[in-house]
Amino acid sequence: MTVELRAELRRFVQDPAAGGTTFGMALQALVDADPDAPAVTCGEETLTRAELFARSYDLGLQLAAAGVRPGGYVTTVLHNSCDTVVAMFATWFVGAVPQVLSPRLPARELREILELTAPAAVLGEVDGDLTGRATVMAPPFALGPATDGILPDVAAPAWKAPTSGGSTGRPKVIVAGQPAVVEAITLGDVFRIPTSGAALVTAPLSHNAPFCAAALAVVRGCHLVLMPRFDAAETVRLIERHAVRWVYAVPTMMARIWKLPPEVRDGTDVSSVEVWLHMAAACAPALKEAFLGWLGPGAVWELYGGTEAQSVTLLDGHEWLTHRGSVGRPVSGEMQVRDDAGTVLPPGAVGRIWLRREAGAPETYRYLGAVPVSDESGWETLGDLGHVDEEGYVYLADRDTDMFTVGGVNVYPAEIEAVLVEHDLVVDACVVGLPDEELGAVPHAIVLADGQVPDLDLWLAHRLAPHKRPKSIEYVAAPLRDDAGKVRRAQLRNERTEQR
Repeated sequence: MTVELRAELRRFVQDPAAGGTTFGMALQALVDADPDAPAVTCGEETLTRAELFARSYDLGLQLAAAGVRPGGYVTTVLHNSCDTVVAMFATWFVGAVPQVLSPRLPARELREILELTAPAAVLGEVDGDLTGRATVMAPPFALGPATDGILPDVAAPAWKAPTSGGSTGRPKVIVAGQPAVVEAITLGDVFRIPTSGAALVTAPLSHNAPFCAAALAVVRGCHLVLMPRFDAAETVRLIERHAVRWVYAVPTMMARIWKLPPEVRDGTDVSSVEVWLHMAAACAPALKEAFLGWLGPGAVWELYGGTEAQSVTLLDGHEWLTHRGSVGRPVSGEMQVRDDAGTVLPPGAVGRIWLRREAGAPETYRYLGAVPVSDESGWETLGDLGHVDEEGYVYLADRDTDMFTVGGVNVYPAEIEAVLVEHDLVVDACVVGLPDEELGAVPHAIVLADGQVPDLDLWLAHRLAPHKRPKSIEYVAAPLRDDAGKVRRAQLRNERTEQR
Protein backbone atom coordinates (compact mmCIF):
# COMPACT_ATOMS: atom_id res chain seq x y z
CA MET A 1 0.00 0.00 0.00
CA THR A 2 1.48 3.38 -0.97
CA VAL A 3 2.17 6.16 1.49
CA GLU A 4 -0.34 8.42 -0.26
CA LEU A 5 -3.11 5.81 -0.18
CA ARG A 6 -2.56 5.00 3.49
CA ALA A 7 -2.63 8.69 4.34
CA GLU A 8 -5.89 8.98 2.43
CA LEU A 9 -7.50 5.95 4.05
CA ARG A 10 -6.41 6.62 7.62
CA ARG A 11 -8.43 9.59 8.70
CA PHE A 12 -9.18 10.77 12.17
CA VAL A 13 -12.62 10.41 13.67
CA GLN A 14 -13.09 13.98 14.83
CA ASP A 15 -14.01 14.49 18.46
CA PRO A 16 -16.56 17.33 18.82
CA ALA A 17 -15.31 17.85 22.37
CA ALA A 18 -11.79 18.66 21.19
CA GLY A 19 -12.60 22.37 21.38
CA GLY A 20 -10.67 23.38 18.28
CA THR A 21 -8.35 22.11 15.61
CA THR A 22 -6.00 19.49 17.00
CA PHE A 23 -2.53 19.13 15.54
CA GLY A 24 -3.66 15.88 13.91
CA MET A 25 -6.58 17.56 12.17
CA ALA A 26 -4.35 20.47 11.11
CA LEU A 27 -1.88 18.11 9.45
CA GLN A 28 -4.71 16.16 7.85
CA ALA A 29 -6.09 19.38 6.35
CA LEU A 30 -2.66 20.19 4.91
CA VAL A 31 -2.51 16.72 3.34
CA ASP A 32 -5.94 17.25 1.82
CA ALA A 33 -4.83 20.61 0.37
CA ASP A 34 -1.49 19.43 -1.12
CA PRO A 35 -0.27 15.94 -0.16
CA ASP A 36 2.96 16.20 -2.16
CA ALA A 37 4.15 19.49 -0.65
CA PRO A 38 7.31 19.09 1.44
CA ALA A 39 6.59 19.03 5.17
CA VAL A 40 10.02 18.50 6.72
CA THR A 41 13.60 18.23 5.49
CA CYS A 42 16.59 17.20 7.59
CA GLY A 43 19.91 16.47 5.94
CA GLU A 44 19.26 14.53 2.77
CA GLU A 45 15.80 13.29 3.76
CA THR A 46 12.53 15.04 2.94
CA LEU A 47 9.02 13.92 3.92
CA THR A 48 5.98 15.22 2.10
CA ARG A 49 2.88 16.11 4.06
CA ALA A 50 1.34 12.77 3.11
CA GLU A 51 4.45 10.87 4.17
CA LEU A 52 4.70 12.70 7.50
CA PHE A 53 1.03 12.01 8.15
CA ALA A 54 1.27 8.33 7.22
CA ARG A 55 4.40 7.63 9.26
CA SER A 56 3.06 9.51 12.25
CA TYR A 57 -0.30 7.77 12.08
CA ASP A 58 1.41 4.39 11.81
CA LEU A 59 3.63 5.13 14.80
CA GLY A 60 0.60 6.49 16.68
CA LEU A 61 -1.16 3.16 16.25
CA GLN A 62 1.94 1.42 17.62
CA LEU A 63 2.06 3.79 20.60
CA ALA A 64 -1.60 3.14 21.35
CA ALA A 65 -0.97 -0.61 21.16
CA ALA A 66 1.94 -0.18 23.58
CA GLY A 67 -0.32 1.37 26.18
CA VAL A 68 0.10 5.10 25.54
CA ARG A 69 -3.09 6.85 26.56
CA PRO A 70 -4.37 10.43 26.18
CA GLY A 71 -2.75 12.69 28.75
CA GLY A 72 0.30 10.46 29.22
CA TYR A 73 3.83 11.29 28.18
CA VAL A 74 5.99 10.04 25.33
CA THR A 75 9.70 10.85 25.55
CA THR A 76 11.75 11.03 22.36
CA VAL A 77 15.53 10.85 22.76
CA LEU A 78 16.86 11.76 19.32
CA HIS A 79 19.00 14.29 17.52
CA ASN A 80 17.25 16.43 14.92
CA SER A 81 15.84 14.24 12.16
CA CYS A 82 12.65 13.60 10.22
CA ASP A 83 12.04 10.75 12.68
CA THR A 84 12.00 13.28 15.53
CA VAL A 85 9.15 15.18 13.86
CA VAL A 86 7.33 11.90 13.11
CA ALA A 87 7.59 11.03 16.81
CA MET A 88 6.21 14.42 17.85
CA PHE A 89 3.13 14.13 15.65
CA ALA A 90 2.59 10.47 16.52
CA THR A 91 2.47 11.51 20.18
CA TRP A 92 -0.08 14.24 19.48
CA PHE A 93 -2.07 11.81 17.34
CA VAL A 94 -2.74 9.60 20.41
CA GLY A 95 -3.51 12.60 22.64
CA ALA A 96 -0.27 12.28 24.62
CA VAL A 97 2.26 14.95 25.60
CA PRO A 98 5.57 14.94 23.64
CA GLN A 99 8.91 15.52 25.28
CA VAL A 100 12.09 15.64 23.17
CA LEU A 101 15.41 15.09 24.95
CA SER A 102 19.00 15.18 23.75
CA PRO A 103 20.81 11.84 23.33
CA ARG A 104 23.81 13.60 24.88
CA LEU A 105 22.17 13.83 28.30
CA PRO A 106 24.14 12.11 31.06
CA ALA A 107 22.46 8.89 32.18
CA ARG A 108 21.73 10.30 35.62
CA GLU A 109 19.96 13.37 34.24
CA LEU A 110 17.95 11.27 31.77
CA ARG A 111 16.85 8.93 34.55
CA GLU A 112 15.74 11.84 36.73
CA ILE A 113 13.64 13.33 33.92
CA LEU A 114 12.01 10.00 33.14
CA GLU A 115 11.17 9.60 36.83
CA LEU A 116 9.28 12.90 36.70
CA THR A 117 7.14 12.10 33.65
CA ALA A 118 6.94 8.28 33.86
CA PRO A 119 6.38 7.99 30.09
CA ALA A 120 4.53 5.01 28.68
CA ALA A 121 6.92 4.95 25.72
CA VAL A 122 10.44 6.13 24.99
CA LEU A 123 11.43 6.61 21.35
CA GLY A 124 15.13 6.36 20.55
CA GLU A 125 18.24 4.32 21.24
CA VAL A 126 17.98 4.29 25.04
CA ASP A 127 19.33 1.96 27.68
CA GLY A 128 16.36 -0.04 28.97
CA ASP A 129 17.73 0.18 32.52
CA LEU A 130 16.89 3.92 32.48
CA THR A 131 13.35 3.72 31.19
CA GLY A 132 11.50 1.73 33.85
CA ARG A 133 8.35 0.13 32.49
CA ALA A 134 8.21 2.28 29.37
CA THR A 135 8.09 0.60 25.96
CA VAL A 136 11.23 1.49 23.99
CA MET A 137 11.01 1.91 20.21
CA ALA A 138 14.04 2.68 18.09
CA PRO A 139 14.04 4.53 14.76
CA PRO A 140 13.70 4.56 11.82
CA PHE A 141 9.98 5.13 12.15
CA ALA A 142 9.12 4.11 8.61
CA LEU A 143 5.81 2.61 7.57
CA GLY A 144 5.34 -0.84 9.01
CA PRO A 145 3.10 -3.61 7.75
CA ALA A 146 -0.42 -2.39 7.09
CA THR A 147 -2.41 -2.57 10.33
CA ASP A 148 -6.01 -1.92 11.09
CA GLY A 149 -7.10 0.79 13.45
CA ILE A 150 -8.45 4.30 13.56
CA LEU A 151 -7.14 6.95 15.91
CA PRO A 152 -9.73 9.23 17.50
CA ASP A 153 -9.01 12.95 17.25
CA VAL A 154 -8.09 13.62 20.87
CA ALA A 155 -6.26 16.75 21.93
CA ALA A 156 -3.31 16.29 24.25
CA PRO A 157 -3.97 18.30 27.45
CA ALA A 158 -0.51 19.90 27.10
CA TRP A 159 1.24 20.37 23.79
CA LYS A 160 4.80 20.11 25.13
CA ALA A 161 6.85 19.28 28.21
CA PRO A 162 10.43 20.56 27.81
CA THR A 163 13.03 20.34 30.54
CA SER A 164 15.30 22.80 32.28
CA GLY A 165 17.87 22.74 35.04
CA GLY A 166 16.33 23.16 38.49
CA SER A 167 17.63 25.35 41.29
CA THR A 168 18.18 22.24 43.41
CA GLY A 169 20.60 20.77 40.87
CA ARG A 170 17.99 18.32 39.61
CA PRO A 171 16.17 18.84 36.31
CA LYS A 172 12.59 20.05 36.13
CA VAL A 173 9.89 19.54 33.52
CA ILE A 174 7.87 22.55 32.34
CA VAL A 175 4.49 21.28 31.17
CA ALA A 176 2.67 23.70 28.87
CA GLY A 177 -0.64 25.12 30.00
CA GLN A 178 -2.13 24.99 26.49
CA PRO A 179 -3.57 21.83 24.91
CA ALA A 180 -2.40 20.62 21.48
CA VAL A 181 -5.07 22.70 19.77
CA VAL A 182 -4.06 25.20 17.12
CA GLU A 183 -6.41 27.94 18.32
CA ALA A 184 -5.07 27.73 21.89
CA ILE A 185 -1.49 28.54 20.91
CA THR A 186 -0.70 32.12 19.88
CA LEU A 187 3.06 31.63 19.84
CA GLY A 188 3.14 31.18 16.07
CA ASP A 189 1.98 34.76 15.65
CA VAL A 190 4.41 36.01 18.30
CA PHE A 191 7.24 34.20 16.52
CA ARG A 192 5.98 35.68 13.23
CA ILE A 193 6.05 32.26 11.56
CA PRO A 194 4.56 32.44 8.04
CA THR A 195 1.87 30.13 6.68
CA SER A 196 3.80 29.09 3.58
CA GLY A 197 7.35 28.79 2.32
CA ALA A 198 10.36 27.37 4.13
CA ALA A 199 11.20 27.87 7.82
CA LEU A 200 14.73 27.00 8.99
CA VAL A 201 15.32 25.81 12.56
CA THR A 202 19.04 25.62 13.29
CA ALA A 203 18.95 24.34 16.89
CA PRO A 204 18.04 21.00 18.54
CA LEU A 205 14.37 20.22 19.06
CA SER A 206 15.29 19.09 22.58
CA HIS A 207 15.18 22.78 23.53
CA ASN A 208 11.95 24.67 23.96
CA ALA A 209 12.14 27.46 21.38
CA PRO A 210 13.26 25.31 18.44
CA PHE A 211 10.68 22.67 19.39
CA CYS A 212 7.94 25.31 19.36
CA ALA A 213 9.16 26.79 16.09
CA ALA A 214 9.35 23.40 14.37
CA ALA A 215 5.91 22.24 15.50
CA LEU A 216 4.16 25.48 14.65
CA ALA A 217 5.93 25.83 11.30
CA VAL A 218 4.53 22.47 10.22
CA VAL A 219 0.94 23.00 11.42
CA ARG A 220 0.89 26.50 9.89
CA GLY A 221 1.78 25.05 6.48
CA CYS A 222 5.49 25.77 6.18
CA HIS A 223 8.19 23.50 4.82
CA LEU A 224 10.24 22.86 7.96
CA VAL A 225 13.99 22.66 7.31
CA LEU A 226 16.03 21.19 10.18
CA MET A 227 19.79 20.91 10.65
CA PRO A 228 21.12 17.61 12.03
CA ARG A 229 23.82 19.73 13.63
CA PHE A 230 24.52 23.43 13.31
CA ASP A 231 27.04 24.46 10.68
CA ALA A 232 27.49 28.13 9.83
CA ALA A 233 28.27 27.69 6.13
CA GLU A 234 25.49 25.14 5.69
CA THR A 235 23.01 27.59 7.24
CA VAL A 236 23.46 30.17 4.50
CA ARG A 237 23.47 27.45 1.84
CA LEU A 238 20.16 26.09 3.13
CA ILE A 239 18.64 29.58 3.06
CA GLU A 240 19.55 29.94 -0.60
CA ARG A 241 18.62 26.37 -1.58
CA HIS A 242 15.13 26.47 -0.05
CA ALA A 243 14.44 30.21 -0.40
CA VAL A 244 13.91 30.28 3.38
CA ARG A 245 11.51 32.94 4.62
CA TRP A 246 11.90 32.43 8.38
CA VAL A 247 14.96 31.52 10.48
CA TYR A 248 15.44 30.64 14.13
CA ALA A 249 18.95 30.99 15.54
CA VAL A 250 20.77 31.98 18.72
CA PRO A 251 23.54 34.59 19.08
CA THR A 252 26.29 31.96 19.28
CA MET A 253 25.27 30.70 15.85
CA MET A 254 24.98 34.23 14.52
CA ALA A 255 28.54 34.95 15.64
CA ARG A 256 29.82 31.90 13.77
CA ILE A 257 27.91 32.89 10.64
CA TRP A 258 29.31 36.41 10.77
CA LYS A 259 32.86 35.09 11.09
CA LEU A 260 32.55 33.02 7.91
CA PRO A 261 34.80 34.13 5.06
CA PRO A 262 33.02 37.02 3.29
CA GLU A 263 32.94 35.08 0.03
CA VAL A 264 30.94 32.32 1.75
CA ARG A 265 28.55 34.52 3.73
CA ASP A 266 28.01 37.17 1.07
CA GLY A 267 28.31 34.80 -1.87
CA THR A 268 24.94 33.21 -1.15
CA ASP A 269 21.50 34.69 -1.71
CA VAL A 270 19.70 35.33 1.58
CA SER A 271 17.26 37.86 0.18
CA SER A 272 14.35 35.47 0.83
CA VAL A 273 14.65 35.92 4.62
CA GLU A 274 11.74 37.96 5.95
CA VAL A 275 12.16 37.13 9.64
CA TRP A 276 15.34 36.15 11.49
CA LEU A 277 14.31 35.47 15.08
CA HIS A 278 16.90 35.14 17.83
CA MET A 279 16.64 34.58 21.59
CA ALA A 280 18.03 32.34 24.38
CA ALA A 281 21.10 34.48 25.14
CA ALA A 282 22.33 38.06 25.04
CA CYS A 283 23.37 39.28 21.61
CA ALA A 284 26.49 41.46 21.48
CA PRO A 285 25.60 44.94 20.12
CA ALA A 286 28.27 44.79 17.41
CA LEU A 287 26.94 41.43 16.21
CA LYS A 288 23.38 42.74 16.25
CA GLU A 289 24.37 45.75 14.16
CA ALA A 290 26.16 43.48 11.68
CA PHE A 291 23.01 41.42 11.15
CA LEU A 292 20.85 44.52 10.83
CA GLY A 293 23.14 45.70 8.05
CA TRP A 294 23.20 42.27 6.39
CA LEU A 295 19.50 41.41 6.46
CA GLY A 296 17.90 44.80 7.09
CA PRO A 297 16.43 46.11 10.36
CA GLY A 298 12.92 44.93 9.50
CA ALA A 299 14.02 41.30 9.21
CA VAL A 300 15.87 40.85 12.51
CA TRP A 301 13.63 40.16 15.51
CA GLU A 302 14.52 39.43 19.13
CA LEU A 303 12.37 37.74 21.75
CA TYR A 304 12.81 37.42 25.50
CA GLY A 305 10.81 35.16 27.76
CA GLY A 306 11.13 31.91 29.65
CA THR A 307 9.77 28.52 28.68
CA GLU A 308 7.14 29.26 31.34
CA ALA A 309 5.81 32.07 29.05
CA GLN A 310 4.22 34.19 31.76
CA SER A 311 5.31 37.26 29.79
CA VAL A 312 7.20 37.75 26.52
CA THR A 313 8.92 40.75 24.95
CA LEU A 314 9.59 41.32 21.26
CA LEU A 315 11.21 43.94 19.05
CA ASP A 316 12.52 44.33 15.52
CA GLY A 317 15.71 45.96 14.33
CA HIS A 318 14.17 49.39 13.83
CA GLU A 319 13.11 49.52 17.50
CA TRP A 320 16.49 48.18 18.61
CA LEU A 321 18.31 50.99 16.80
CA THR A 322 16.35 53.54 18.85
CA HIS A 323 16.59 51.43 22.05
CA ARG A 324 20.05 49.95 21.68
CA GLY A 325 20.53 46.84 23.82
CA SER A 326 16.84 46.33 24.60
CA VAL A 327 14.96 43.04 24.19
CA GLY A 328 11.69 44.90 23.60
CA ARG A 329 8.46 45.61 25.45
CA PRO A 330 6.03 42.95 26.68
CA VAL A 331 3.65 41.73 23.97
CA SER A 332 1.97 39.40 26.44
CA GLY A 333 1.77 39.52 30.21
CA GLU A 334 3.48 42.05 32.47
CA MET A 335 7.04 42.70 33.68
CA GLN A 336 8.49 44.78 36.49
CA VAL A 337 11.90 45.18 38.15
CA ARG A 338 12.33 44.87 41.92
CA ASP A 339 15.14 45.13 44.42
CA ASP A 340 15.94 42.39 46.93
CA ALA A 341 13.39 43.80 49.37
CA GLY A 342 10.61 43.48 46.79
CA THR A 343 10.29 47.20 46.04
CA VAL A 344 9.49 48.07 42.43
CA LEU A 345 12.44 50.04 41.04
CA PRO A 346 12.26 53.18 38.88
CA PRO A 347 13.35 53.20 35.22
CA GLY A 348 17.07 52.67 34.79
CA ALA A 349 17.66 50.84 38.09
CA VAL A 350 18.91 47.26 37.79
CA GLY A 351 17.12 44.59 39.77
CA ARG A 352 15.41 41.26 39.45
CA ILE A 353 12.82 40.93 36.68
CA TRP A 354 9.39 39.69 37.76
CA LEU A 355 6.74 38.43 35.36
CA ARG A 356 2.98 37.87 35.52
CA ARG A 357 0.48 36.57 32.99
CA GLU A 358 -2.37 38.81 31.91
CA ALA A 359 -5.31 39.11 34.29
CA GLY A 360 -7.83 36.36 33.63
CA ALA A 361 -5.47 34.41 31.39
CA PRO A 362 -5.12 30.68 32.11
CA GLU A 363 -1.97 29.21 33.61
CA THR A 364 0.79 29.07 31.01
CA TYR A 365 2.67 26.16 32.59
CA ARG A 366 3.12 23.88 35.56
CA TYR A 367 6.32 22.38 36.96
CA LEU A 368 7.18 18.77 37.61
CA GLY A 369 10.08 18.60 40.06
CA ALA A 370 10.19 22.27 41.04
CA VAL A 371 8.23 25.08 42.69
CA PRO A 372 7.94 28.58 41.17
CA VAL A 373 9.53 31.57 42.88
CA SER A 374 6.40 33.67 43.27
CA ASP A 375 4.50 36.08 45.49
CA GLU A 376 0.89 36.28 46.65
CA SER A 377 -0.08 38.53 43.70
CA GLY A 378 0.88 36.01 41.04
CA TRP A 379 4.22 37.58 40.10
CA GLU A 380 7.07 35.13 39.40
CA THR A 381 10.78 35.47 38.69
CA LEU A 382 13.09 33.28 36.64
CA GLY A 383 16.20 34.88 38.13
CA ASP A 384 17.04 37.35 35.36
CA LEU A 385 18.43 40.78 36.20
CA GLY A 386 17.80 43.93 34.21
CA HIS A 387 16.05 47.28 34.02
CA VAL A 388 13.32 49.06 32.09
CA ASP A 389 13.43 52.52 30.54
CA GLU A 390 10.83 55.29 30.62
CA GLU A 391 9.02 53.77 27.62
CA GLY A 392 8.80 50.29 29.14
CA TYR A 393 11.56 48.68 27.07
CA VAL A 394 13.33 45.88 28.93
CA TYR A 395 17.14 45.59 29.11
CA LEU A 396 18.80 42.44 30.46
CA ALA A 397 21.90 42.47 32.66
CA ASP A 398 22.44 38.78 33.52
CA ARG A 399 21.13 35.93 35.65
CA ASP A 400 21.26 36.58 39.38
CA THR A 401 23.12 33.29 39.78
CA ASP A 402 25.75 34.39 37.21
CA MET A 403 26.49 37.86 38.57
CA PHE A 404 29.41 38.22 40.97
CA THR A 405 30.89 41.09 43.00
CA VAL A 406 34.39 42.46 42.47
CA GLY A 407 35.47 44.69 45.37
CA GLY A 408 31.81 45.45 46.15
CA VAL A 409 30.86 46.23 42.54
CA ASN A 410 28.44 44.02 40.62
CA VAL A 411 29.90 42.45 37.49
CA TYR A 412 27.76 40.84 34.80
CA PRO A 413 29.51 38.10 32.80
CA ALA A 414 27.34 38.68 29.71
CA GLU A 415 28.80 42.18 29.30
CA ILE A 416 32.39 40.88 29.30
CA GLU A 417 31.51 37.98 27.00
CA ALA A 418 29.95 40.37 24.49
CA VAL A 419 33.26 42.26 24.26
CA LEU A 420 35.31 39.07 23.95
CA VAL A 421 33.33 37.64 21.05
CA GLU A 422 33.69 40.88 19.10
CA HIS A 423 37.34 39.92 18.54
CA ASP A 424 37.76 38.31 15.12
CA LEU A 425 39.75 35.36 16.50
CA VAL A 426 37.40 34.54 19.39
CA VAL A 427 34.74 31.98 18.51
CA ASP A 428 32.98 31.99 21.90
CA ALA A 429 33.61 32.93 25.51
CA CYS A 430 32.29 32.28 28.99
CA VAL A 431 33.20 34.40 32.01
CA VAL A 432 32.90 33.20 35.60
CA GLY A 433 33.79 34.75 38.92
CA LEU A 434 36.50 32.91 40.83
CA PRO A 435 37.11 33.44 44.56
CA ASP A 436 39.67 36.11 45.55
CA GLU A 437 40.78 36.86 49.11
CA GLU A 438 41.08 40.61 48.55
CA LEU A 439 38.26 41.39 46.10
CA GLY A 440 35.81 38.60 46.86
CA ALA A 441 35.81 37.44 43.25
CA VAL A 442 37.66 38.18 40.01
CA PRO A 443 36.63 37.57 36.38
CA HIS A 444 38.05 34.48 34.68
CA ALA A 445 37.54 34.14 30.94
CA ILE A 446 37.22 30.78 29.21
CA VAL A 447 37.84 31.41 25.52
CA LEU A 448 37.16 29.18 22.54
CA ALA A 449 39.62 30.12 19.80
CA ASP A 450 42.03 28.59 17.33
CA GLY A 451 45.05 28.87 19.61
CA GLN A 452 45.87 31.84 21.82
CA VAL A 453 44.92 35.40 20.87
CA PRO A 454 48.09 37.51 21.37
CA ASP A 455 46.47 40.94 21.70
CA LEU A 456 43.44 39.95 23.74
CA ASP A 457 44.56 41.69 26.97
CA LEU A 458 45.10 44.95 25.09
CA TRP A 459 41.77 44.50 23.28
CA LEU A 460 39.97 44.19 26.61
CA ALA A 461 41.87 47.09 28.22
CA HIS A 462 40.48 49.48 25.60
CA ARG A 463 36.91 48.27 26.07
CA LEU A 464 36.34 47.33 29.72
CA ALA A 465 36.71 49.05 33.06
CA PRO A 466 39.60 47.67 35.16
CA HIS A 467 37.38 45.69 37.57
CA LYS A 468 35.64 43.97 34.62
CA ARG A 469 38.78 42.84 32.83
CA PRO A 470 39.48 39.11 33.21
CA LYS A 471 42.38 38.51 35.59
CA SER A 472 43.03 35.18 33.88
CA ILE A 473 42.27 33.78 30.45
CA GLU A 474 41.93 30.08 29.69
CA TYR A 475 41.87 28.79 26.11
CA VAL A 476 39.83 25.72 25.23
CA ALA A 477 39.17 23.77 22.04
CA ALA A 478 35.81 22.21 22.96
CA PRO A 479 32.53 24.14 22.52
CA LEU A 480 31.39 26.04 25.59
CA ARG A 481 27.70 25.96 24.74
CA ASP A 482 25.33 23.37 23.43
CA ASP A 483 23.71 23.66 20.02
CA ALA A 484 20.92 25.79 21.49
CA GLY A 485 23.37 28.39 22.79
CA LYS A 486 23.12 27.37 26.45
CA VAL A 487 26.15 27.23 28.72
CA ARG A 488 26.39 25.40 32.04
CA ARG A 489 28.16 28.26 33.76
CA ALA A 490 27.85 26.94 37.31
CA GLN A 491 29.52 23.68 36.29
CA LEU A 492 32.39 25.52 34.60
CA ARG A 493 32.82 27.78 37.63
CA ASN A 494 32.78 24.91 40.13
CA GLU A 495 35.30 22.87 38.15
CA ARG A 496 37.75 25.75 38.09
CA THR A 497 37.19 26.67 41.72
CA GLU A 498 38.00 23.10 42.74
CA GLN A 499 41.21 23.19 40.70
CA ARG A 500 42.56 26.29 42.49
